[in-house]
Amino acid sequence: MTPDLEVSRDIAASPADVFAAITDITRMGEWSPECVRAEWNEGFSEPAVGAIFTGHNRNGDKEWTVPATIVELVDNERFFFDCIARDSVFAKWGYAIDATDEGCRVTEYWQDLRPESSHKRSTMISGVADRAAHNRAGMEATLERLAAAVE
Repeated sequence: MTPDLEVSRDIAASPADVFAAITDITRMGEWSPECVRAEWNEGFSEPAVGAIFTGHNRNGDKEWTVPATIVELVDNERFFFDCIARDSVFAKWGYAIDATDEGCRVTEYWQDLRPESSHKRSTMISGVADRAAHNRAGMEATLERLAAAVE
């Protein structure tokens, strides 16, 4: 994955504790300012490659849902998923966890795969005109809140 954005933060917690928090998608609303809730789709109840969940997103008065499929999962190290709209992957998100002497460094990744032709529609749905700037701020907030939850 070649990310459009990546944001890192050192967290004073074990890689296992951070991985457990990140991969419990039912907790995503605790740290993400945009994904206010997530749930496993029918037939799935835990993280595994191929597992599908739905994120419920909000930006101001705009609300939308996004199905996502886990595409990479390495215990205590990596959690990556594809977001899908109209049967196409429009974004890839991921978290990499690297052990440090004080705990771990968590890097959140985002790759924008939307075709240029969909940007106007995406802005209408989400209310976000500058997705990269919006996501950078959201990623920084997510990692800050994640750190507060696990430290």
